[in-house]
Amino acid sequence: MTTRGSAATVRPRVIVSGILFNVPVAGVAYQVIHYLLGLERLGYDAYYVEDTDWWSLDPRTGEFSADPAKSFEVAVPFLERHGFGDRWAYRRAHALEEPRGCWGMSEMQLLRLYREADALLNVTGCQTIWDEIGACPHRILVESDPGAAQIDVALGVERTVRHLDAHSSHFTFVETLLGPDFPVPTAGYRWMPTRQPVALDLWHTGAAPAHRSFTTVTSWHDDNKDREFAGDVLYWTKDREFLKLLDLAGQRPGRLELAVTPDVEPDRGLLRERGWALTDALSLSSDAERYRSYITDSWGEFTVARDQYVRLRTGWFSDRSACYLAAGRPVITQETGFSEVLPTGEGLFAWTDLDEALAAVDAVDAAPDRHRRAALAVAHEYFAADRVIADLLSRAGVR
Repeated sequence: MTTRGSAATVRPRVIVSGILFNVPVAGVAYQVIHYLLGLERLGYDAYYVEDTDWWSLDPRTGEFSADPAKSFEVAVPFLERHGFGDRWAYRRAHALEEPRGCWGMSEMQLLRLYREADALLNVTGCQTIWDEIGACPHRILVESDPGAAQIDVALGVERTVRHLDAHSSHFTFVETLLGPDFPVPTAGYRWMPTRQPVALDLWHTGAAPAHRSFTTVTSWHDDNKDREFAGDVLYWTKDREFLKLLDLAGQRPGRLELAVTPDVEPDRGLLRERGWALTDALSLSSDAERYRSYITDSWGEFTVARDQYVRLRTGWFSDRSACYLAAGRPVITQETGFSEVLPTGEGLFAWTDLDEALAAVDAVDAAPDRHRRAALAVAHEYFAADRVIADLLSRAGVR
C-alpha cells in the first residue's frame, strides 16, 4: 500500500496504545507485546504509543510519579528486547504538571504517525483520543475489563459516552455480549467480542514444570472500580473471591500458591494458616523474565475471577491465564460464562464452587501430561495472536 500523503510504498502501520508506561508490570508488558508481535507477523509495522496526562508507576516501589523516568527503566528495555526500540513514543503534551514532552520518537514523528497509520488499537481503552489522534482513520477500542463502560453508559455517564464516541469501532473481552445472560444494555454501541492474543512461542518451552504448585499472580484488595447497577453492587476486588475458597489449600496441602500484592497483609496470617503459600507479586512483576519463568515453572494455574465478570456472566477470560495455557500449563479458573465459547474439561477447567475446584485439581494430577497437551491445544486454537488480531482487524474494517 502507499502511505497517505506519500508516494513511497510501505507496509501498513498500526499503533498499539495501552498502559505499559503507566503500569509497567510484567503482565501489562506481555499484554502489549502480544499485540505488537502479532501485528508484525501479519505484515504490519507496529508502533507502541502512550499519549497521556496520567502518572507512571515505579513497579519496584509501587509508587506513582508524574516523572516517567522510573517507568522507562523497566518498560523501554522490554520493548527493545522484542525489536521495538525505535518504534515507541511516550508523550505528555496535555498534562497539567511537569515534565511535559515526548520521549522515544520525536513529537513531529508521532504526529505524522497519527496521520499516516492505518489504525490505532486502544488496548484497555485507557488512551484518550485527543484531537490529533483523531487523524487516524480506524480508532479501535479494545476493552479488556468489561462491564464498567456498559454500566456507565446505562447510567448516563457523559465522560464515558464521549470516550466511546471518539472510537470508530468497539471490541470487548465480553464473549457473551450478544447472549441472553448479559444483563447490561449495549445502548446502541456495536460491541464485538474479542480475546487476548498470545505470541505462543514466548511461552512454550517444552520443559516439564519445575514444581507441583498451582500458582497465580494477583492483586488483592481493590474496590475503586466497584459499580452499582440495578440496585446491586458489583465488586471488583479479588480478595472477596479468594476468601470464599479459603479452605481449598488445606484440602490439597502444599499445592496452591499466590503471588500477591503487599495489600494482602491484613489477611496474610489467615491465608498461611489455611495452607496457602504466598510470594510477593510486586518484585515478581517488576521483572518480565522472572514473571514468565514463574508461569512456565508452575504445575498449572488456579485462580478466581472478579465478581463483576462472574455475575454479569461476561464470558471474560484472563490474559494471564491465556499465557499459562500457551506454556502448556492447565488452568483452573472461576466460571464467568467462558465455557460457552472455550472447550473445558481437559487443560482448562471452569469451577463454580469448592467441590468443582477440588475435582479439577485432582483431574490434572491424575493425567498431567494429557492436560498439558490439551492446554496448549486450547491456546493454539483460540488465542494465537495472528488469528485473534486478523479477525479483529477484519471486523473493524481495516484492509
